[in-house]
Amino acid sequence: MKLLFSEQKSDYDHYQFPYAIWAVPEAGETPADIFDAGFLPSSRNLDRFYLCRQVRVNLTKFKPSSENRRILRKGEGIGVELVPRAKFDYTPERRQFFKNYADIKFGKDTMTLERLDSLFNSPIISHLLVFTDTQTGGEIGAATLYVEGQELAYYYYAFYDLNYYARNLGMFMMTSAAALFAERGCQHLYLGTCYSPTALYKTQFAGAEFFNGFRWSGDLDELKFILKHDKGELHQHLLETEAYREQFHQGDWGRMVRSGGVRVKLGST
Repeated sequence: MKLLFSEQKSDYDHYQFPYAIWAVPEAGETPADIFDAGFLPSSRNLDRFYLCRQVRVNLTKFKPSSENRRILRKGEGIGVELVPRAKFDYTPERRQFFKNYADIKFGKDTMTLERLDSLFNSPIISHLLVFTDTQTGGEIGAATLYVEGQELAYYYYAFYDLNYYARNLGMFMMTSAAALFAERGCQHLYLGTCYSPTALYKTQFAGAEFFNGFRWSGDLDELKFILKHDKGELHQHLLETEAYREQFHQGDWGRMVRSGGVRVKLGST
């Protein structure tokens, strides 16, 4: 992959010169390679990715916890089906259902009908998980996914009937995805970013890990430290913060370098 560095607001007084880092796949690379390096898609065509603090579940380590089982019990009577995008009928009724949900959850017309149509006609959706109330036969939710063989499933947008909120339908859908893809032998389930404590629900699975900027970490205390650190007045990059290095990396720069990072060959183009 090729990396592009897009400059962001600097803080010259404290020698902070931030860059957003984009990855562009090269010949022979698949999206799974880019996901594994810590990037998520910034283009629905899967031709540009951004480096971020994201969460994934190592499904080889996944076993339902007592909380996961409680959520699954609350969803008893809800059927789950994995449907390839090519076999999913994007009907006017479904389109309006998704739009109504998006208006309520994200704000009126944050996701326009044009944006919704573009989403359902882009490579970033290869499959959907469709959820049905088996008692009424009604469809009550769908989660959009990018699935690449046994390498990964990326849980993207979820839309569901908010009348099922008391049954924790949203969490049931995500938990069902973890259980289903673990059973199918998939390696990783990617769940998106984590930049606030409200996103920690994504870590309630055995095998949860996050990208800390240079490697995948399963230490959720480290993630909580970073979330708390973000709220303060920041005058240093994270890796310059002595408390972070001492608590999670034994104060050893070499240990951090050896455990991850991207190797760049000088002079390459």
